Amino acid sequence: MASQLPKRALAVVIILVLCSLAYGRLIRDQSDLIISDGVVGASKFLPLLRLRAAEEACEETYGFMPCTSTALGNLFLILVYGYLMFLAATYLSTGSELLLEILGPGIVGGLFLPVLGALPDAMLILVSGLSGSRETAQSQVSVGMGLLAGSTVMLLTLIWGTCIIVGKCDIENAIAVDSKDTKAFSLAGSGISTDIWTSYASIIMAISVIPFIIVQLPQILHSNSGRHLAVLIALIVSASLLIAYCLYQVFQPRVQRRRLAYAKHKHVVSGILKHLKKHAFGKLSGEDGKPNVEVLRKLFRTIDDNKDGYLSHTELRALIVGIRFSEINLDEDDAVVKLMKDFDTSRDSQVDLNEFISTVARWLDEAKGAKAPNHTGSMKFIDDFHEQTRREHDLLGDQGDETAEGVDNPRWTSVKAVLLLMVGTVVAAVFADPLVDAVDNFSTATSIPSFFISFIVLPLATNSSEAVSAIIFASRKKLRSASLTFSELYGAVTMNNVLCLSVFLELVYVRGLVWDFSSEVLVILIVCVVMGVFASIRTTFPLWTSLLAFLLYPFSLALVYVLDYVFGWS
Repeated sequence: MASQLPKRALAVVIILVLCSLAYGRLIRDQSDLIISDGVVGASKFLPLLRLRAAEEACEETYGFMPCTSTALGNLFLILVYGYLMFLAATYLSTGSELLLEILGPGIVGGLFLPVLGALPDAMLILVSGLSGSRETAQSQVSVGMGLLAGSTVMLLTLIWGTCIIVGKCDIENAIAVDSKDTKAFSLAGSGISTDIWTSYASIIMAISVIPFIIVQLPQILHSNSGRHLAVLIALIVSASLLIAYCLYQVFQPRVQRRRLAYAKHKHVVSGILKHLKKHAFGKLSGEDGKPNVEVLRKLFRTIDDNKDGYLSHTELRALIVGIRFSEINLDEDDAVVKLMKDFDTSRDSQVDLNEFISTVARWLDEAKGAKAPNHTGSMKFIDDFHEQTRREHDLLGDQGDETAEGVDNPRWTSVKAVLLLMVGTVVAAVFADPLVDAVDNFSTATSIPSFFISFIVLPLATNSSEAVSAIIFASRKKLRSASLTFSELYGAVTMNNVLCLSVFLELVYVRGLVWDFSSEVLVILIVCVVMGVFASIRTTFPLWTSLLAFLLYPFSLALVYVLDYVFGWS
């Protein structure tokens, strides 16, 4: 019983706050007399109860949702509706993760889940320009643009920088070492590393801003005649990029697995060359670059355990096991099959001496080709080649240590996932409109532009669960987890730039609204292009890069304010 008291006390406080913020309206009869409390005519007594009229009437969303015209009241409503949108985003995120565990990547992970992740933002953008008259939609649509710009900027600045801090590891040889964090807050000595696929995701994110440039062309050219057409063209391009991005997400895992398999085999080849070099009594190749047949013959006999003049699957497997490729997640059976395919040019399922020598010679040429300087008389290029292949493997990001375990109760998990997705979708759809109205009313009451309210506040509601998930995942302090974290951030921004923008452009085109968001578009372009190009040219990010990201947030706010209210862009 005692445990229920705090909850009841909280409920009472909330009710009292709501009552104190509410206003009544005058109730009159047909004779235009004020309806009394039952003591009309008793002039000696003042009415004990009279409903007090608000200074300004407010329109109730759906005809029954609470509303107020005061700044404090609308702030309270923004917090309540914002929390409900946060719950919707959390339900969608949790349901998506459960569904991914059951169905895996592909259509679900590449098409369905990215759309669900952007659903709360898309809902808010949709209702900001859908309800009311054209004039009302024109005034409220700035809420949608503020949310779009705010979500993009917050993800690429505050969240990006925070993930660098919580995921930092010691940087050695230009790469962050997994789970090693001994250099405290060294600006150059600690940071995170990501795989090459994360760089690709950042490039795609930078490309996704093309529709913003297209829709802004009439303003750039100071032309009013082509604005409506520019919106239509930008809408078509944005929708096309959305389809292309979803297809990329569907097929990318397959391409990634193939490239990773090739990188593993290349690393095995370099490891064998390094092993042969270490155990050879002499150089593997002569001064003329040709293979040293006598040295390779002795190595062949060492590997040929049963001395039958051939290398079998078993002997090649023993060679791989003896080398101990502990730095990569290696499937030894698969590695043996690929090695046999390299060696066995006659396809008789065994490797003779000539096949062994010719294959090793080809590998040596490949290793020399990977290093431009002339290494005649030195075998150091083998060590360099081995280090290069290890680096290539790390950049691709091996998923072996992150394989998902089987789901205990797939039927119940499926039901739970669907229910969470349904509840999240319904909550987002129902409370998006009241939230937009509360933001618009708060803007009217305080004379603060609705853009800045939606830029700062709404992204906290719609992206907070995604942000917390990214930060928690980055805290695992591994290259793999960091890669997934930043890929998710870039993917979320890409969906903002293609899906949410498509919804926004469709509203502007269908309802004939005016596109007048030059400063907001410029901020999105600057942040996306700067962070996209920066992340595409490097895979290791020292701690100092987080400071640059953090500074971009106040810079974005200040830039919009100066352009709009000093230079009068809007």
